[in-house]
Order: sequence, then structure tokens, then C-alpha cells
Amino acid sequence: MKQQVLKALANPARIFYVPYSVAVLNFAVQFIIFIIVFVIGLIINGASSNINPLFFLISVCIVHIILAGFSKKEPQLGQIISAKMYLLKKRIPRRLAA
Repeated sequence: MKQQVLKALANPARIFYVPYSVAVLNFAVQFIIFIIVFVIGLIINGASSNINPLFFLISVCIVHIILAGFSKKEPQLGQIISAKMYLLKKRIPRRLAA
């Protein structure tokens, strides 16, 4: 029983080698950026906008590969990011949040 608990803590859920929370956050941020760029393109150029969704997919894949590299070095990347966000929400000084 103890081995299963330790395994679950040591190996967080992953999506293609990236921790689940970080992968979802990456996709959400990239999608919001794409929607903003798409709407701005429609406002500026009207219906003849030349924004290609393929660039969005390529950027998601590139950032995902970079995150996979970082998470290989630091497997608890998702927990580190969520802990930092929690400390920033609580307005804890930077010298304590390091």
C-alpha cells in the first residue's frame, strides 16, 4: 500500500511527458492568445483575414516540447508552479517565495 502512494506522488499524471496541469495551462494560454489574435485580425482586415490556425497548432507543439524538456529535468514541475501561484495569491514577499 505504501508503494502505491509513493508512486502516485513521485510520478504525477502526464500528457505526452508533460505534467497534466502544466499541459492544460499551456493549451489554455495558447488558445486564448489565438482567439485574441484571430479577433484582432477580423477587426482589422474584416472577412478577408489571412490568419492560419496551423500556426497555433505548431506553437502549441513547440511549447509542449520545451515543457517536456523542463519536466524531464524537474518531474514535479506542476506542483512547483501551483505552489508559486498560491504564494503570489497570498501576497507573500518574494524572499519567502523563492
